[in-house]
Amino acid sequence: MSGTAARSAGPAQACPISPVVDLVFSRWTTPILWTLHAYGRQRFVELERRLGTITPKVLTQRLRQLERDGLVTRTYHPEVPPRVEYEISELGRSLAPLFASLAEWSDAHLDQVEQARRAYDAG
Repeated sequence: MSGTAARSAGPAQACPISPVVDLVFSRWTTPILWTLHAYGRQRFVELERRLGTITPKVLTQRLRQLERDGLVTRTYHPEVPPRVEYEISELGRSLAPLFASLAEWSDAHLDQVEQARRAYDAG
C-alpha cells in the first residue's frame, strides 16, 4: 500500500486489530470480562462489588453492550424478587489467551514502561 493509500485508509484498514481493540479494551470492558472469567456467573451487585469504583449506570451500559456484542450472557430468573445473572459467553471466553498473553507481557515489561516514563519525565 502506498503512503497516500495508507493515509486515506480508515483505521480498520490501516490497523486490522483496531475493531477488536475498540470492542474489548474500551473503559470497563476488560475488567468486567476478566472478573466474569475469573469468578464465573455473577449477579449485578456481586459484579459491582468486585469491580469497585464503577457506577451502576456505567456497569449497566457496559453489560448491555457486552451482551449485544455476544461476549456476555444475561440470565433472568423469574423469582420474587427477580434475579439476573451475568456470565462470560463462549465467545468472551475465547479472549482468554489474549488476556493471558497481556498479563504475561505486563509481568515481564511493565516495570520497563515505568522506568521509561520516569526517565522521560525527568528529562
